[in-house]
Amino acid sequence: MAALFAVAVLALASPLLAFDMGQSTRCVAIPNQMKVCKDVGYSEMRLPNFLGHSNLEGEVVPSSEDWRPLLQTGCHPQAQAFLCSIIAPVCLDTFIQPCRSLCVAVRDSCAPVLACQGHPWPEALDCDRFPAEEDVCLTPLAKFSHFAKGLPQPACQMCPSVEDTPAVKTVLSAFCHNDFAVTAKIHRHRHPSGEPEFQVEGRVEFIHQGPLMPYDTKHLLQQWLLINLRCAGAIVRPGRSQLYVLTGSVQPDGSVALTRLFPWHKKDAGIALATRKWKHYRC
Repeated sequence: MAALFAVAVLALASPLLAFDMGQSTRCVAIPNQMKVCKDVGYSEMRLPNFLGHSNLEGEVVPSSEDWRPLLQTGCHPQAQAFLCSIIAPVCLDTFIQPCRSLCVAVRDSCAPVLACQGHPWPEALDCDRFPAEEDVCLTPLAKFSHFAKGLPQPACQMCPSVEDTPAVKTVLSAFCHNDFAVTAKIHRHRHPSGEPEFQVEGRVEFIHQGPLMPYDTKHLLQQWLLINLRCAGAIVRPGRSQLYVLTGSVQPDGSVALTRLFPWHKKDAGIALATRKWKHYRC
């Protein structure tokens, strides 16, 4: 998936709006296989799109699906609307582009995710190329201006350390020196393309809850894996689901940083003993 995403970013290196807006266009139904834009809020799109793509099956659908990894990170609640307004513009009497302000809002939230995965913000999505709000364009919605600011948020970070069969003191020290500790089962499986995908399975159990919210923690860890895709590939083993003890802290800006990962195997008596001792342990 990461390799496909790299191709998508490179494909957007070509100039945006390179086609003539006066040329003949046609309206087509957004196909079911174009899942990225299928529920965007309208059912018909205009071809050619703002990237100059006119071949629905050969260009538009593949390029849209390549953006799925970024959208899955939840980097901005209007990222889908922004991208689909370019690759699948709504079919109206006039061309409706995204406003510059919408581009800036999505870029400021999503560019750090791209950077974390080794990609720059695409030149074709340079926000200066989009119209100002006094023109007819797609504006950012006010209710998403400060989305989820009250909750801890995953962020790009250096890979946390991974330690097999740790000593009891090592685990207890990690509990003491971090804001939270949880157990989570992570599965790394492969698509037919051979690219890995990471998923938090089942419930996330708290050892030390700290500032985390019970209803949000599984989603937070899932988003962390999607944002830190290269890191996840280095620390999560392929194969069957693996149970981990994860410790971390919440930074002053609200971002979550994972610090230690301990794979919890059945033979790891040290981890089991540490979790039992923690209930009555004084740091």
